[in-house]
Amino acid sequence: MAEETREVQVTKPQEQRKPNNNRRPNNNRKPNPNQKKVVGDSSAKPKSNNKNKNRNRHKRQPSPVDENLKAFVVKNQEAHKQRLNPHYKLDLNSKAKIRVTPLGGLGEIGGNIAVFETENEAILVDVGMSFPDEDMHGVDILIPDFSYLREIKHKIVGVIITHAHEDHIGAMPYLYKEMQFPIYGTPLPLAMIGNKFDEHHLKEARKHFNPIEKRKIYKIGNDFEVEWMHMTHSIIDSSSIAITTDAGTVIHTGDFKIDYTPVDGYTADLHRLAYYGDKGVLCLLSDSTNSHNPIPTGSELSVAPALERVFTKAEGRVILSTFSSNIHRVYQAIQYGVKHGRKICVIGRSMERNLEVAMQYDYIKFPKNIFVDPEEVANMSDKDVLIVTTGSQGEGNSALFRMSIGEHRHIKIKPNDLIVLSSRAIPGNEGSISKMLNHLQKCGAKVAMDRDIHVSGHASIEEQKLMLRLVNPKFFLPIHGEYNHVMKHKETGMMCGVPERNILLMTDGEQIEIAPKYMRKVKTVKTGKTYIDNQNNHAIEDDIVMDRQKLATDGVVMMVIQVSEQTSKMLDKPKVTTFGIVPDRRDKAFAKEMEEIVENFLINMKPGMIDNPRGLEGDLRQVVRKHIYRKMKRYPLIVPNIFIH
Repeated sequence: MAEETREVQVTKPQEQRKPNNNRRPNNNRKPNPNQKKVVGDSSAKPKSNNKNKNRNRHKRQPSPVDENLKAFVVKNQEAHKQRLNPHYKLDLNSKAKIRVTPLGGLGEIGGNIAVFETENEAILVDVGMSFPDEDMHGVDILIPDFSYLREIKHKIVGVIITHAHEDHIGAMPYLYKEMQFPIYGTPLPLAMIGNKFDEHHLKEARKHFNPIEKRKIYKIGNDFEVEWMHMTHSIIDSSSIAITTDAGTVIHTGDFKIDYTPVDGYTADLHRLAYYGDKGVLCLLSDSTNSHNPIPTGSELSVAPALERVFTKAEGRVILSTFSSNIHRVYQAIQYGVKHGRKICVIGRSMERNLEVAMQYDYIKFPKNIFVDPEEVANMSDKDVLIVTTGSQGEGNSALFRMSIGEHRHIKIKPNDLIVLSSRAIPGNEGSISKMLNHLQKCGAKVAMDRDIHVSGHASIEEQKLMLRLVNPKFFLPIHGEYNHVMKHKETGMMCGVPERNILLMTDGEQIEIAPKYMRKVKTVKTGKTYIDNQNNHAIEDDIVMDRQKLATDGVVMMVIQVSEQTSKMLDKPKVTTFGIVPDRRDKAFAKEMEEIVENFLINMKPGMIDNPRGLEGDLRQVVRKHIYRKMKRYPLIVPNIFIH
């Protein structure tokens, strides 16, 4: 026993040494059969057991599991599931449903209008206008096609207004010339709609105004309960709305961004959105305009330092142009103008009107003695003037554009003027803005259009995520924007936990039926645009616009032909007049060519056609059109006039 103990003491330090890894073990060594196993021998089995014991001595033992704590982990996981899963909050046994039909605002920027409809009643959310393309000649604005509203006129119990931008209220007077319903909205949008009614000689329509108080629920008709929640945007007094029916609550964001430091201090009512989200929201309709922007939208207050620099460096007059509806931008500019000792001249009908309304209803306050009329500016020192005007998009009839080409009655651009464009270019307006900039710079003026002079009024990706997480809807419908905008917003919705099967990408005219258990497309209604001429505020027929497009792109051919009733031959050479087809020097050659075409047509004319001048003109029109297309690859407007003698 003493020997065994001594052997263990001797071998223990050797076993703790690190093995020599450079030596390869000799696995071919054969055991000696004559060698006996000794109990105390270090090569015997007890030695390896000893080694395992030493290793296990340094191995970390697992902490004991508290079963009570583990039970609460499960409970909290279940609480998260209940909190984040909106299915549990809706009445899945309800048979009620609501239908949503956008009539404008999808596949485009602007023209926003949507119908929310139950079995017996309907409400409209916004009635906006949009602007025409370059090839819509003589068209000033576009308004939605009201065909579907005529069909359901008996069901409509009210019009809900989210905010006062033209693309949300611009078509109101055209709708109210035809049909009238109660109008619900906050004071500023109603005041601006009232101005439009006055311009269109609809003063009596003001009787339909129903001003609302935010955070208060209004019963509209029998089927709808609507609440307005304050929202920050590039125009003051904007709102998101909660529409509650038997099917559940639908949240419509309107246009929005999340501004944590707005100029007036009235932040977005995130608490109320969260209240509805916690209560359970059936569907969210959310603004997609800025859905590609990963950078959070800047606060309106962040423009202030840039405006300060503008007035500090300006050596002459400052002419600031921005959207007339951006009252807080104009408000800040006027504040800095007054701070630097300048008088304020407001030019542009929409700018004057919007600023006047905002001051009348105490949204902003300024003493009247800081303002001067345009005719007074010429008699003032340049350093004492701030001109606030419209025209940041280069519109041909805007005040700033007329100044740039020297046609404004009171203001002429000077070399020491500083022009500040505090807006972004709306897609499609880049060409007109560039043209205006060229004119301004030819006059010698300096132009400032830095990024920090403007911030967007629409939510970026991060703000859209916040909206989705606060509202936590079961179904999601991205709205307001072109297809690529709503598609990108769909991706953001999926990132925020809305299943792809619960998101639909709508187009104008598609009717979506929403119930607690499902959302689906049910039908398509007639939609489109009506063309408006602002000079007389009347609609322009579609065929007139198409004729104008044809005249602009393909030209016109006018022909006067005299034909003998007895011989069916021409009595004289045809008189041919063209516009936009051939140059003047080729008019005679083209007229000769048309004479041959007419002669050949009359020779091959069907018997009896001479007695049908209208039919004769139609056939000749087709022959001439085909001939011109073969030679010139164009389809001009053909106007033949055949006189039978």
